[in-house]
Amino acid sequence: MDWTGLPYEECLQGDEVAMLQFALDRVRRQFAWKTGNLTADQLRRPHPTSSMTLAGLVKHLALVEAGAAARAAGRPIGAPWDERSEEQNEAWTWASALEDEPDELYALWYREAERGRRLWAELSRDGGLDATIDEGDPDWVTSRRRLLVDLLEEYLRHTGHADLLREAVDGLRGNDPD
Repeated sequence: MDWTGLPYEECLQGDEVAMLQFALDRVRRQFAWKTGNLTADQLRRPHPTSSMTLAGLVKHLALVEAGAAARAAGRPIGAPWDERSEEQNEAWTWASALEDEPDELYALWYREAERGRRLWAELSRDGGLDATIDEGDPDWVTSRRRLLVDLLEEYLRHTGHADLLREAVDGLRGNDPD
């Protein structure tokens, strides 16, 4: 699967959930386009002075998708993330991505993105975006809406990184695949 297989429907008018889903779908497609169809060497290539790689970005956003969905649904994060603490996952994700084959990385991210997409649609009907997220920390009580906006923000930030890294790899430029 590549970016052309990702769900995407233009949304000029719609309720809050439809508009947020559209924005997230669009940035997912941009990210997939910017990081897709590369060799292992291209994915793993650092661009000094940064240690960030496209492979690391792909795996990091798979983790972010899984974490946001788990928190929003009040469910465990699941494999492969459930073997480590949140802090350990963050370091492991960036480092282990350098050993993963491109097909593994892409499959992981596409699976988490699709799972997140389905879950957010389900959650928007089941309790809506105003539902409170309380994980037992009185300093961190939020709503599904805030988690969804945070997920969008994370994608926007890292799609900008992918834009720069991809141009350095093979010259690919632009905002949207089409």
